[in-house]
Amino acid sequence: MYRNDPIVPTFALILAAGLFYMAYLDGLHIARLLGHVPQKLSVGQIGLMAFGAVLLLYGLIGLVSYWLEGIELRPGRHFPTPSTAPVAVGVVLVLLLTALSGFFVRLIAYAAQTGHNPTWLQGFVFGTISLVVAALLGIYKKFFGRDEVITEEEKSHFPW
Repeated sequence: MYRNDPIVPTFALILAAGLFYMAYLDGLHIARLLGHVPQKLSVGQIGLMAFGAVLLLYGLIGLVSYWLEGIELRPGRHFPTPSTAPVAVGVVLVLLLTALSGFFVRLIAYAAQTGHNPTWLQGFVFGTISLVVAALLGIYKKFFGRDEVITEEEKSHFPW
């Protein structure tokens, strides 16, 4: 049967953190050699951060899969158990989403009125909005969605 272990995604997250730290140390090494902090990233730093981002994404997808599906898939229908804790967390996340959306609109209006455009803050708020929506979808899938696991017999008739 299919097993969904958290070991490999956790190792990928640890390796991603190590790669990001190596990119940071590479920047410190370059700064020590030059005598000042350079304004541009080196090719080595970009490569380390790219591989770290890929491993970070792989690790997060693996841990979310482990959280949603469990260690082993069990055939049959699975109905969610009613509980008030996911509803309370969902309400808090929806309120946070509403506040973040209002703040994002105010940032856009502020940028249009004053001409000062804080793009780093807009990107941070939009990223936070995306993460809150992802958390809401994950809570829905885990606690409110019905699951059905169907298994079939192996139909490969190869001689080996």
